[in-house]
Amino acid sequence: MSIKNQEFRKSVRGFDRDEVQVFLDKLSDEFENLQKENEQLKKDFDAANIKLNEFRKIEKNLQNTLLKAQESSTKSLESTRKQANLMVKEAEIKASQILEKARENANEIRNAVINLREEKDLVVAKLKSIISSQAHLLEMKVENAGEEKTASKKIEDAKKIDINIDEIVNKIL
Repeated sequence: MSIKNQEFRKSVRGFDRDEVQVFLDKLSDEFENLQKENEQLKKDFDAANIKLNEFRKIEKNLQNTLLKAQESSTKSLESTRKQANLMVKEAEIKASQILEKARENANEIRNAVINLREEKDLVVAKLKSIISSQAHLLEMKVENAGEEKTASKKIEDAKKIDINIDEIVNKIL
C-alpha cells in the first residue's frame, strides 16, 4: 500500500485538495522513514541475535573450560595428596629402619663396652697377680740378701718395703 499513490474521489463539499496532498506527502514521508527505521531495527536485531548466539557459544565454552579446569585441579590436588602421603609413609619407614639400625649399633657398642670392661678386669687381675708374685719374689730376695745382716735389720728392711699393688696397677693403666 502506497500512501503517495492513494487517490480520493472528488466531491463538491470536500477538503482542500492542496492541504490534503501536503498532509498526505508528510504522512507518506513519515511512514517511509518509519519503515526504513523498522528495517534497520530488524537488521540490528538480527545482528544482535547473531552476536548473542556467538556470546552464548563462548559462554558455554567458558563454562566447559571452567568445569574441566576444576576437574583437573581436583585430580591434581588428589594426586598431590596421594604423593605426599606416600612420601610421608616412605619417610616413616626409612626413619624406622634408621632407628632400628641405631638400636642395633647401640647394642653392639654396649656389648663391646661390656667385653672391654671384662677384659680390663681380667688384665687388672693378671697384673695384680704378676705384681704380687714379683713383690713376693722381691721380698724373698731381700730376705736372702739380708741373712748376712743381722736379724733386726731384716725385720726393719722388710717393714720398709711396703708394696701397694693397687697403686701400681692404677699407674700402669
